Amino acid sequence: MGKKVVITGVPGVGKTTVINQTISELAAEAVEYQNINFGSCMFDVASGQGIVESRDEMRKLEQAKQRELQRSAAQFIAKTEGNVIIDTHCTVKTPGGYLAGLPEWVLKELMPDIVVLVETDEDQILMRRMGDESRVRDAEGYRALCEHQEFNRAMAASYAMLTGCTVKVIINADDLLDRAVEELKDILR
Repeated sequence: MGKKVVITGVPGVGKTTVINQTISELAAEAVEYQNINFGSCMFDVASGQGIVESRDEMRKLEQAKQRELQRSAAQFIAKTEGNVIIDTHCTVKTPGGYLAGLPEWVLKELMPDIVVLVETDEDQILMRRMGDESRVRDAEGYRALCEHQEFNRAMAASYAMLTGCTVKVIINADDLLDRAVEELKDILR
């Protein structure tokens, strides 16, 4: 039986970069993890149904449809054996408010061992987002990013209450990727 680790962060925090670097370095130590992107699982289902053409469109779907997609992704991931990193968002900012990225029915399927929040200074996130032309993101200012990161912390605490897992915050500051990777490696070993 493997370890299930949920790794979250607001868009633009560099979460996926930290994950990819960590997995690469751990592989050299013969510590294997499968990285599953929760949003990609949801997108595969949604695009197969012909209801979206890009991942960014999913957060604008009706809540009932988002719940259905979340459940399908969780069921797929729960069946995965070995050590698994679940790359996802703690919360999703929708036109109707924040949506839990891992609602109760998803958590009960996944039962993570730990939830990791990747964070950094909001100014750094804004700069990273402006430089990323590969995604279409809603415009958010400094205060909105502060609110989003704070809401993620509160939600991660509730996830821990529901599953008994622990919560860890890792800071991914500019030019300090190696430090964030070392922290994550220590958790995953």
